[in-house]
Amino acid sequence: MKEFLKKLLKKKEEARSALKDKGLKSNDIVEVRSIGSQVEAIDVEIAEIRQQLESMPDDPIAGGDTPPEPEQRGAQPPAGNAAMAQFLKSFGIGSQSQQRSEEPVDPYGTVEYRNAFMIYAKTGEIKPELRANATTTTADVSAVIPTTILNEIIKKVTVYGQVFSRVRKLNIKGGVEVPILALKPVATWIGETPVSDKQKVQANTKLTFTYFGLECKVAISLLADTVTLAGFETVITDLIVEAMVKAIDLSVIKGTGTGQPKGITVDDRVPAAQIVTMTPTQFAEWESWAKLVLAKMPLAYKAGAAFMMASGTFEGYINGMVDDNGQPIGRVNYGIADGPQERFAGKEVIQVEDDVIVPYASAATGDVVAVYCNLSNYGWNSNMQMNMFRYFDHDTNEYVDKAILIADGKLIDPNGVVIVKKGAAS
Repeated sequence: MKEFLKKLLKKKEEARSALKDKGLKSNDIVEVRSIGSQVEAIDVEIAEIRQQLESMPDDPIAGGDTPPEPEQRGAQPPAGNAAMAQFLKSFGIGSQSQQRSEEPVDPYGTVEYRNAFMIYAKTGEIKPELRANATTTTADVSAVIPTTILNEIIKKVTVYGQVFSRVRKLNIKGGVEVPILALKPVATWIGETPVSDKQKVQANTKLTFTYFGLECKVAISLLADTVTLAGFETVITDLIVEAMVKAIDLSVIKGTGTGQPKGITVDDRVPAAQIVTMTPTQFAEWESWAKLVLAKMPLAYKAGAAFMMASGTFEGYINGMVDDNGQPIGRVNYGIADGPQERFAGKEVIQVEDDVIVPYASAATGDVVAVYCNLSNYGWNSNMQMNMFRYFDHDTNEYVDKAILIADGKLIDPNGVVIVKKGAAS
C-alpha cells in the first residue's frame, strides 16, 4: 500500500510541475488564475498523501513477492489502522468500494467538476469539465450547479421553509394538462325489477403547470476572497438559500400567478363559503372559530389539515384562548416533547414569517390572517435543477452570478382550504 501511495504522490507532483510550467509560459491572466487554483487543490492532495506516508509502516513483503494492489486483495486496510482506512475511503477504496463502483457516478458531484465550477464563478473561464455540460442555445454561457451545492440548497429549504417542506413535490413536464377527477358515482337502492342508471366517471377538470423562473443574483465581490472549495460552496449556498426560501414560501401562500406560481390565498377556485371574515371579537372566541372556521372544512379534508398563521397571531390570540369552562384551547403547555407543540383545535399550527401571512394585530381589514388546509393539496412542479449564469454589470463594474430555478405551483384541490380574513370591528 505504501508503494501505491508513493506512485500516486509522484503522479500528483508531476501534474503540479506541469501546471506551474504552463502558468509561467502563459500571458493570459485568466488562465494564470485558473492554473493557480488548480495548483492549490493539488497541493492539498499532496500534503494529505505525504502525511499518510509518514504515519504508515513499510509494506510487509512475504517471500520477496510484491504486495498485491488494493483492488486484488479486496481493498481492505490493515487491521487497527484507522487513519489508513479513512484515507482509503476518501479515494473510494474500502469495504464498500465494490458496491460503490456499481452505483452510477454523478458528473456534477465530482471534485473536478466542483473545482471547475468555482473557477468559472470567480473568473468566468469555462473548463473542459464544464464545457461538456454547458448550454449554448443563447449568447449567455451557463453551467449546471454542482450536485453538492444543489443538495444543500434543497436540504435547507426543507428545514427552514415551513410551507415548502409540506407541499407536494411534482416533476411533470410543463404545458402538460393533468386531469382531475371531479365526478364521483352514486350508489342507488333498487327493487326486484328496476335497475340503476349507468354512470360515466369522467375527469372534466384539468390543471396545467407552466414555466416560471426563480432567480438569485450574487455579486462576485462577495466571493472574491473565498479561495477554498468548501468555503466557496458554503458562501454560495447561504446566499442562494436566503433568497430562495423566502420567495418559495411567499409564492405558495400568495403568489399572483402572473410570472410566478399562484398562491393558495389568491386562487379563485376556493369555494366562496370557505372564505371567512372574522371581527376582532370573533377572532378571540373559541365558539366563533368552531362555527365559522372548523365547521367550514369538509369532513373528507380534515385529516392532515393544519393552521398557518404568523407567530404574533398565534401567541397573541390563539395561545391562551379558553373555552366557556376556562380550559385552554391552544394547549401549548401540554404534550411537550422536545419543545412546545403549537396546536389549535387538535390541529398543528404552522408559524410563518410576517411577510408570508400578516399578523392579525397589524393586518388591515380584508387581509388574510390565517389559512386552514392540508398543504399536500398544493403541487410544486420542478425538477429542482438549477443553472448558473454570469454577466458583467457595467454600472457597478462587477461580475454577477445568477442562479435560476424553473418551477411552478398551483393548488391541486381547492375544496380543502379555509381562508380566514380580518374583519372590521363591529
